Amino acid sequence: MRTRILPIIALTCGLSAFCLAQSSPTTATTPASSGGSSAPYNEGPVWTLTMIKTKTGLADEYIKQITGTVKPVYDEEKKQKVILDYKILNGEASNPHDFNILILVEYPNWAAFDTLRDKMDPVVAKVMGSEEQRKELAVKRLDVREILGTKTMREITLK
Repeated sequence: MRTRILPIIALTCGLSAFCLAQSSPTTATTPASSGGSSAPYNEGPVWTLTMIKTKTGLADEYIKQITGTVKPVYDEEKKQKVILDYKILNGEASNPHDFNILILVEYPNWAAFDTLRDKMDPVVAKVMGSEEQRKELAVKRLDVREILGTKTMREITLK
């Protein structure tokens, strides 16, 4: 349903990625014979990346909309230590099908996705109002943007 708000989309994709990660073996956690990981990197925080394409000439309008809705949600989640940080990148699309806004949300680890909705729902309700109000905002955003996709990825530091 296209009327979902951005935080719920990010949560859903994040939880999906978490479930996939639980069933997929990784070499980063396989102990080496020396007692530690043989991976060429150290694991860091987990990020959700949401790729947004605004309609021509409406990027500033979209940014104004999320300044009053998404930003207060992320600020409150950061204050409550549900997330570590968030970033919003604005740039040029490389082709007509590309995104021009990227929203990144940083979580401490994969375990942060456990019971994430229990932590997020009260914050979203407090900041953005009732479910009906949130639906109205989401419908209004359909006029200015399209969410092209969301990814959840772990930050790594090379050894």
